[in-house]
Amino acid sequence: MKITCFLLILGGGIYSCLSAKLSTPAIIGANMVLQQNHPCPIWGNTEPNSSVVLTFAGKVYQTKALENGKWRITLDPQPASNKPQTMVITEGRSRGWHSNRKNLTYKLKNTPGSLVYENVLIGEVWLCSGQSNMQWNVNMADDSDLETMSANYPNVRLISVPQVGSQEPQTDFKGSWETATPETASNFSAVGYFFGRRLHQILQVPVGLIDNSWGGSACEAWIPRDRLKIHPIAQPYLREWEEREKNYDHDSLLKDYRQKLEKWEQERKAGKSNTNRPRGPRNQMTGQHRPANLYNGVLYPVIGYGIRGAIWYQGESNTGRAYAYREIFPLMIQSWRQAWGLGDFPFYWTQLADFKNEGSEPGDSTWGELRESQTLTLKKLTNVGEAVIIDAGEGRDIHPRNKQIVANRLLRHALVNEYGHNIPNQSPLYKSHEIKGNKIQITFDKVGQGLYCFDTKTPVGFAICGADQKFAWAEAKLIAKDRVEVWSNLVPSPVAVRYAWSDNPVCNLYRKDGSVTLPVTPFRTDDFPLTTMGK
Repeated sequence: MKITCFLLILGGGIYSCLSAKLSTPAIIGANMVLQQNHPCPIWGNTEPNSSVVLTFAGKVYQTKALENGKWRITLDPQPASNKPQTMVITEGRSRGWHSNRKNLTYKLKNTPGSLVYENVLIGEVWLCSGQSNMQWNVNMADDSDLETMSANYPNVRLISVPQVGSQEPQTDFKGSWETATPETASNFSAVGYFFGRRLHQILQVPVGLIDNSWGGSACEAWIPRDRLKIHPIAQPYLREWEEREKNYDHDSLLKDYRQKLEKWEQERKAGKSNTNRPRGPRNQMTGQHRPANLYNGVLYPVIGYGIRGAIWYQGESNTGRAYAYREIFPLMIQSWRQAWGLGDFPFYWTQLADFKNEGSEPGDSTWGELRESQTLTLKKLTNVGEAVIIDAGEGRDIHPRNKQIVANRLLRHALVNEYGHNIPNQSPLYKSHEIKGNKIQITFDKVGQGLYCFDTKTPVGFAICGADQKFAWAEAKLIAKDRVEVWSNLVPSPVAVRYAWSDNPVCNLYRKDGSVTLPVTPFRTDDFPLTTMGK
């Protein structure tokens, strides 16, 4: 059998030898971090029925490829290690290597056709996913110059999945693991990097971060189509896309675009054009809104890789379907967990930040409805957590620059739930309410050492209504460490209260534990119909 071997010599003494036949996907390679204390799968392709031998951390593993050439080896769980190690994979047909293990790694490294992956570490691996606020890179975050200059963490490893939208599951992508340096970190997810860097500093173990986020993506695009088809609440979106798929003609759109571009260029040369250059059409069939496109295109290639859990920042693209999100979002999490086969692995998300203009009067809010759907997921699934950042947004920009606070609040959940640290991690949640005359008393859960009003002595951000369901701004005061009293002279017989229920609410209620403050989760006590029902 003829084997062609290419030896790539990279920076830092990293070597990778690629066979024309034997291969692994991009998620497996030099510089990777393997999840500690986890049976990590390693897989790839080779010639059908070939024997595959893998050596790593002083152990030898062997398997036989299937008829289609696919093979899979599961490594024994290993404790975290900052010591770089070498993984060697080779075809072991008729060589008897399994019976002679002395200096085996050395022998296999020097065998033509071997895959040699240097600088492999064992530690914590997290998936960083969502839309543009997760994609937003370090170079565009607060203090980006200081953050990039200080991004020298050899034991923090980064890998990004290119944006590919497809109805067919993709098994590989173009990319590779890299160490965290000013150059590599600057273009990596800011939330992901800040989360991983601080986790590494606290645990003192290697951290691997996988970024597959895609700006503007819809939640439905991250879910397998067969899972969506059996869920009633997903049908309006699916029907919309089925009609679009029947009639969509990208070639026709390109033709129209070229004609417009030609006309614009002629007018520009003649000095008659005062408009911007026409923009070419994006192919909706390969984009980030089509159902299942991102599950197949950017998630499927990494499914099965050993991870501790996932952090998620998405929802802006679903505000028009906020009510459906209360079912769609948990469905997405469940489908990922089922695909990985690891049980209910940790899944922590960022609630939508404040955005757009501050409302002069209380009223409906699609962003408020989406936030509620996110929060309801806490009751529907186990091993999940929500980072509330209603205080960290920017009214004029959907992309808040303060990604450090986002990462910190996500990290608090991981440190408490996964790593046994005793620190504040949960934002206060509405627990119950009681109507007492012309006032309503709200009781909260998860208040820590007690509720706290930022900047002013009284709570801000409450609205109250009577039976007419017309909300008015309310006055409020703290009456206990976990209780707030709310009233308005305009509403003598109140029936419901809402807090921070607008696109960009003005609100100031927190839990305070020493120097740590976590904002109260937006909520409503009513069950009035929402504006996004049926969408």
